[in-house]
Amino acid sequence: MFSIRTDLAVEARELYKEGYAGEIPGVSVEEKNYEGVKVVKVSILNEQGVQAMGKPVGDYITIEAPDLKERDLKLEENVAKILANVIKQITTLSAETNILVVGLGNWNVTPDALGPKVVSDIIITRHLKEIIPDEFGNEISAVSAIAPGVLGITGIETVEIVKGIVDRIKPDILITIDALASRRIERLATTIQIANTGISPGSGIGNMRLAINQESIGIPVIAIGVPTVVDAATIANDTIEYLTNSLIKQTKEDSPFYTVLKNMGSEDKYALIREVLNPYVKDLMVTPKEVDSLIENISSIISKGINMALQPNMTIEEMNQLVH
Repeated sequence: MFSIRTDLAVEARELYKEGYAGEIPGVSVEEKNYEGVKVVKVSILNEQGVQAMGKPVGDYITIEAPDLKERDLKLEENVAKILANVIKQITTLSAETNILVVGLGNWNVTPDALGPKVVSDIIITRHLKEIIPDEFGNEISAVSAIAPGVLGITGIETVEIVKGIVDRIKPDILITIDALASRRIERLATTIQIANTGISPGSGIGNMRLAINQESIGIPVIAIGVPTVVDAATIANDTIEYLTNSLIKQTKEDSPFYTVLKNMGSEDKYALIREVLNPYVKDLMVTPKEVDSLIENISSIISKGINMALQPNMTIEEMNQLVH
């Protein structure tokens, strides 16, 4: 069922419910709406939920705002505030908290550059608290950040780089930002997922690296991600699904063609499409043509949300002055 590639818990839930009726065992769901923004909290509670969803135990909170593509400044500000509130709800923060922000991904590839772009706009304060503590005191949190690149650039597993830094500077909390894969085109750059389970970089595109989580790093890990790509086979699968449903309505029930279409499950169709596409395009991932502006926009929203969460005593004006 979960051969369809997605990093989003809400989509894993959708896939499960497509195959089975009723509630998912070991999973609880809460949904709220805020003026054009839908917030869905999917909590995986036990091993039953892990087996059903294919994801670790923990909370996965998704912020969905389809109109973000329209560059609505008021909506962007609203999403940033909601993101800040979610971060504060999912972890414990104070002026004494030492936070390390890690922007995962390859800054040379636009759909994978989300993490580095977010890091470039994070307010960095750890050095200020060390150099001039009397001026800042307990008014700001100590924040440091890094964009470690990817294995192909550094030759080092990202988790090894992060673990080395964590062991050296000893932060209390790690926040990662990464690009994700979705199964729906409409969710690209309009959906933000926040999870307290860590992350496996590259998992959505079948390039899974070693996980960055509390077990591997030794401190709590908050993972923030935005889908920027969709698997080509998933797009083809959805297209065939729509076409099939249309043909079924127009085909007589005693037709052999109708019987084949009706009895062919979604996963069978997906497997067939992957088999057909593989000799030609293999693992092709698709991203919108306007991906540059989409990444620029969503990265700005995420950095604002993180800054609001980590520096609640700062005004927006002060934040703007400190962002480099």
